Amino acid sequence: MRKLLVVFCLFVVTFCSAQDEGYKTPPKEIADLLLAKPTPGVSIDGKAEWMLLMERNSYPSVEELAQPELRIAGQRINPNNFAPSRQNFINNFTLKDIKAGKEFPVTGLPVNLLAGNVSWSPNEKKIAFTHTSNKTVDLYVIDVATRKATKVNKQPLNVILGQDFTWMDDNTLLYKTTLQPASAAPAKSLTPSGPAIQQNLGKVAPSRTYQDLIKTPYDEQLFAFYSTVQLAKNVNGVETKIGKPAIYTSFSLSPDKKYMLTRVIKKPFSYLVPAFGFNSTVNITDLTGKVIKTVAELPSSELSPSGYDNVLNAPRGFDWRDDEAATIVWSEPLDSGMYKSKTDFHDVVYALSAPFTGTPKELLKTTWRFGGITWGDENLALVSERLQSKQSTRLSLYNPSTGKLETLQERNMTDAYNSPGFPVTVKNKYGRQVIKLIDNGTKLLMNNPVGSSPKGDLPFLAKFDLKTRKNEIIWRCQEGTYESITDVLDVDKLVLLTRRESQKDMPNYYIKNLVLRVADQPITSFANPYPQLDGIVKEKISYKREDGVDLTGSLYLPKGYDPKKDGPLPVLMWAYPREFNSAADAAQIRGSKDRFTLIGYGGPIFWVTQGYAVLDNAEFPIVATDSTKKPNDNFIDQLRMNAEAAINKLAAMGVGDRNRVAVGGHSYGAFMTANLLAHTKLFKAGIARSGAYNRTLTPFGFQNEDRTFWQAPELYAAMSPFYHADKIKTPLLLIHGEMDDNPGTFPIQSERLFNAVKGHGGTVRFVSLPYEAHGYRGKENLLHLLYEQNAWLDKYVKNADKNPVGGGSNKKAF
Repeated sequence: MRKLLVVFCLFVVTFCSAQDEGYKTPPKEIADLLLAKPTPGVSIDGKAEWMLLMERNSYPSVEELAQPELRIAGQRINPNNFAPSRQNFINNFTLKDIKAGKEFPVTGLPVNLLAGNVSWSPNEKKIAFTHTSNKTVDLYVIDVATRKATKVNKQPLNVILGQDFTWMDDNTLLYKTTLQPASAAPAKSLTPSGPAIQQNLGKVAPSRTYQDLIKTPYDEQLFAFYSTVQLAKNVNGVETKIGKPAIYTSFSLSPDKKYMLTRVIKKPFSYLVPAFGFNSTVNITDLTGKVIKTVAELPSSELSPSGYDNVLNAPRGFDWRDDEAATIVWSEPLDSGMYKSKTDFHDVVYALSAPFTGTPKELLKTTWRFGGITWGDENLALVSERLQSKQSTRLSLYNPSTGKLETLQERNMTDAYNSPGFPVTVKNKYGRQVIKLIDNGTKLLMNNPVGSSPKGDLPFLAKFDLKTRKNEIIWRCQEGTYESITDVLDVDKLVLLTRRESQKDMPNYYIKNLVLRVADQPITSFANPYPQLDGIVKEKISYKREDGVDLTGSLYLPKGYDPKKDGPLPVLMWAYPREFNSAADAAQIRGSKDRFTLIGYGGPIFWVTQGYAVLDNAEFPIVATDSTKKPNDNFIDQLRMNAEAAINKLAAMGVGDRNRVAVGGHSYGAFMTANLLAHTKLFKAGIARSGAYNRTLTPFGFQNEDRTFWQAPELYAAMSPFYHADKIKTPLLLIHGEMDDNPGTFPIQSERLFNAVKGHGGTVRFVSLPYEAHGYRGKENLLHLLYEQNAWLDKYVKNADKNPVGGGSNKKAF
């Protein structure tokens, strides 16, 4: 009895000590990669005369993340400064004279700069940005000629619902300001005014599993207090109020700068959807804020039907027509929002021009869901349509004068090889971006910054012939490098701004002239922040799964590794499943072996420094096997085939030890990982970060699955690793942000899976990262995250023979 008591006490001590281990750090090679200073961001004016360099620190501290935060109406708010509580900031600005090659510091910047929302003025002689301090958000303007920043606002800005400011002209800014100091926020009574009540009176109102919603009448008071703003106009530092205070979700100026299109939230607030789905009113106002026309009264999006291609039975997509002075355009469903309704056309597009007193004009009807219009002039526009259920997209040529609509291309959204790219636009007389035809009005200039091909991604610039419907590539990235066009500086002279990189060369920017064919002009010279990765081997590998679907992945091997001398390595495989209706599309090669390896906390590349073969972006397609099936109908079996094919390939190459393989992923990749551990014996360990594991908690669909739980309960059960937790015997490391903000991936998902696996005797560890959301940010948390992952891999994969547990051997061929 005494011996048993001693054993029990030891177990209790061991278990309890595991609850408070403190922050730890990974090996130095991993920590150094994480903390390497980020390369500055770049913003260049339209004439490529000036470049703004924007420096950032690596990661904020957990103490910064722990600042006060309100979570209401789907928003995360810092109650002290009327701003989102989770932002990434710029910490310094430098201006560079591109022609002279000289850099100049910007003076007048606030101490401890936390800048964002950078915007050039219309004439590009000024640059505006916001600065967020502990108490306020202020607006600054940099004069490019003097390289000096000046604070211009009088009243602090309110940027909680986004759209922080806009330029009206070269000397005028429009923005939202606060009404009261944060200290005036309504106090919470110890005694509630009554219970929180929700009801539904027979209306169908499916809802996604959003987080941070309004839950009580007090939440409603707080939301109203923090989100109500005053629009203001600032002319050379003189601030003038526009209209009355309201809760604006958007405001935009007409091209001629005489009107505003606004969307204002109104009560009652919803307890089921975030703020941008609340009841709202769409108005056209003049520049004093006077309402000229109420365009629409929009109901809450909680009434939106579930399912692909179904939309709220209400007008949507309000915007200004870019090529006219003051014309608004929007679409409405012709099928009551239900796409399966039998009708020749599903959407209609209307327009209404100033003075907005007439009847809306019908522009066109679409047979699929209307996706938007890119405007050119009175005779030219491009119309996009989408059919999500079929993964189909259509691009049509539209003549606004005649109403003629001609299909230019139809393709699967997942067909990357046949993507024509995006039309190059130029500024018109209103300062709006519009399409410009080339070659005597016969062709479009198309930029494809990805350029997927059977040889990997090779970005290109092409001329799309409107008559033949063919794309003629006039420039393409050379094999052995990866170079994409970030801007076309001169459409007629084909002067381009490009970003070029290779496996060995850090991404840098160049000016390229396709007409003169002069040598490219380098305009940045960023150095490699990861010299310790010099010598690692990266290659794109291709392989085939048992049903014939071609797969690829990016393989990284350690510096100096020789398979013949060193033998097969432990493997870390990292993936994220994607759904396809077409097996041919699923087999397309994505990515490029010639890109420089940039390190992010969430990737697996760190472990190539620890002696692992790393297979990153391993393709895990989930394919509809025939026209009567949906991709998820055999989800688990396809996961198995994807994993087996990758393991077999690495083993056949002699670089991967099939008996020492780990699998990991984030979000849907975590969901994949837990399923692989529940349904196969292929792995020695798994890492699942911020996933959702019980699909009954996301009952109105998830990822690209549009069937509800009640329509397909067997599918939800089969795909939920929580239902199969008793089969998870392979060591599983669960990690979750304590304050996850992503729909569906509530922290309770990891908590419940941990308890289920533990309850059945599995080997499992659960790490909850303080103050983190769906994406992680805090430096201490990130270092600890990498420590946890490294320790797990070291124990259960690299040294699997010393720590036998779980699933057994994979010595047999699959």
